[in-house]
Amino acid sequence: MNILKTHDELNAYRGTVRGTLGLVPTMGALHDGHMALVKAAREQCDTVIASIFVNPAQFAPHEDLDTYPRTLEEDIKKLESAGCDAVWAPGVEEMYPGDNMDSDIVPAAVSLPLEGEHRPHFFAGVVNVVSRLFDQVKPDSAFFGEKDYQQLQVIKHMVKDYDIPVDVIGVPIVRDENGLALSSRNRYLSAEEYEVAVHLNRILFAMAEKLRQGETIQDVKAEALLELQKAGFDSIDYCAVRDAETLLHSIHHPLRILAAVKIGTTRLIDNVGV
Repeated sequence: MNILKTHDELNAYRGTVRGTLGLVPTMGALHDGHMALVKAAREQCDTVIASIFVNPAQFAPHEDLDTYPRTLEEDIKKLESAGCDAVWAPGVEEMYPGDNMDSDIVPAAVSLPLEGEHRPHFFAGVVNVVSRLFDQVKPDSAFFGEKDYQQLQVIKHMVKDYDIPVDVIGVPIVRDENGLALSSRNRYLSAEEYEVAVHLNRILFAMAEKLRQGETIQDVKAEALLELQKAGFDSIDYCAVRDAETLLHSIHHPLRILAAVKIGTTRLIDNVGV
């Protein structure tokens, strides 16, 4: 497998690629959810390249940039075993020359609610780095997990709004044996915190079933907030039912239930379709 760390190495490799190229953007600390992205890319593209870059532009000063897990050697082994052809692993200077993180890309309105309210810096950093990755790698398709559902919608709007010739493909959430959505941050959880964390998906799936049975969004949300508090989460940033595409308030299907909660120092997000 090709390990590419400079633009010269990436450009030379890109020149050898024939057929379709799929990109799997990651921040490393890879798990089976990332491997599902590689598998989807492998099935749909002739060549697969994964990127590993912990993007400082999407972390606020009080967030976990310095402690975010970095496991490059282990990640490379996982990608190779999954059939990835190359890894683009630039340093900060390669991604942001001269420490210049300015960008002309503005996130679409779908970025404003939910995560946008609680992490107002986040999506500007996401579209900054993803647009740079698209420009550098020049993929035909890019694969993103539905766990970061709002991020997926933001990127889909970005390629449409800026006429970027990349097909953005969402891949379903991968969950562990207890239904917890896989995340690089799950490794922060203690054994006791994990027992609380697994209630999140159960509550969201229960919400979806109640909505299918005709209960009102208002009643379902109220019940879910009480259940999240009873389960032991330290705080709830949001638990919302929104239009699946626009993330605006809606009573029409398809809907998406999205939640962000905190246990100790760990923030977890999850979502379920209706």
